[in-house]
Amino acid sequence: MKRNILIIDDDSDLSLIITDMLESYGFGVTSAENSDEAFRLLENSTFDLILLDINLPGTTGFEMCWELRRVSTVPVIFASARTSETDRITGFDIGGDDYLPKPYSMKELLSRVNALIRRTYGFSSEEKIVSFGNVSVNITSRSVTKDADPVSLSLREFDLLAYLCEHKNTAIPKEKLLSEVWGAFSTVEASTLTVHIRWLREKLEDEPANPQYIKTIYKVGYMLEVQE
Repeated sequence: MKRNILIIDDDSDLSLIITDMLESYGFGVTSAENSDEAFRLLENSTFDLILLDINLPGTTGFEMCWELRRVSTVPVIFASARTSETDRITGFDIGGDDYLPKPYSMKELLSRVNALIRRTYGFSSEEKIVSFGNVSVNITSRSVTKDADPVSLSLREFDLLAYLCEHKNTAIPKEKLLSEVWGAFSTVEASTLTVHIRWLREKLEDEPANPQYIKTIYKVGYMLEVQE
């Protein structure tokens, strides 16, 4: 499963070097040079890890991380020329997961990224498949079958289904689903989530009006109920 990384750094040359290196190791990489551009990306996309500089035009990486932590638990590595103990402590206190002082080698950066990905998401050398009833969801290959026949899902429908599968038998608040599937700063309305849940039920449930698996949890959100 390809992991997507967001680089937020106003040094475009450095970002390009990092992008080339990470892409050569199979990561998907997007970059932003300022907070406005980063927030726009976070509104519409989800990322598995953020590499965040502290000194940014118009704001600081600390402020960005503080805003991000209000709505998301995505791993954050601070990468900065600011190396004082105070800055490092601040970075961790506001929710950073690692702190990499500049200048750093690409080898060390890759090691830090891989270590944080492993700690957060575990190892993924094997296919991750979740089955319920006559439905099989291959999260690794992003494919779905029902009665062994392929089911066509939009990108967002699959992302929503995959998130429910990865947190099966757990009631997930609507706000959490919107944040994790549509983006940390998405302005999408809750009704959009409701519509996507309905579409998934119509494609996957035998009785969409009386769902057996994709359950509504009263006053909370939704849950994929799977018999272990």
